[in-house]
Amino acid sequence: MKVINTMPDKSVVLIRIMVGAVFLSEGVQKFLFPILRGIGRFERIGFPNAEFFATFVGVFEIVCGILILLGLFTRGSALAMLINMTVAIIVTKIPIAFGESFGPFALRELAAYGFWSMAHEIRTDFAMWLGSLFLLIRGGGEWSLDFFIKKKEEMR
Repeated sequence: MKVINTMPDKSVVLIRIMVGAVFLSEGVQKFLFPILRGIGRFERIGFPNAEFFATFVGVFEIVCGILILLGLFTRGSALAMLINMTVAIIVTKIPIAFGESFGPFALRELAAYGFWSMAHEIRTDFAMWLGSLFLLIRGGGEWSLDFFIKKKEEMR
């Protein structure tokens, strides 16, 4: 199965732990703290049908976070989270650079706007975006279920 192809690199597990743990944690927090991180945040940002989108994103982050941690369907999960982070950056971070709301999405109150303010606010999103891109390119690595399944198939 090409979807589970991966490079035989043990160090990939470090990126998987970073990316998977952050997405899992953020997804869980959307349900633990709905006003701050879930539905309330999506409403403040300006998402139409905030309840649906907060739940959808939260579930996806939990599922993909777990899959990435396990190294199972790593590339597919990384692609889903790459899309997730791209939307988050466009909707919540790019407006900070310009100091203006973007379409229906509201600009949040900050002490300063502009490039450096955006650079500060985007740091985690950017790291997760790059980590997801890395996993999309490399796969789960040698210490992953993807690698284990691939080896089992090759032995048949």
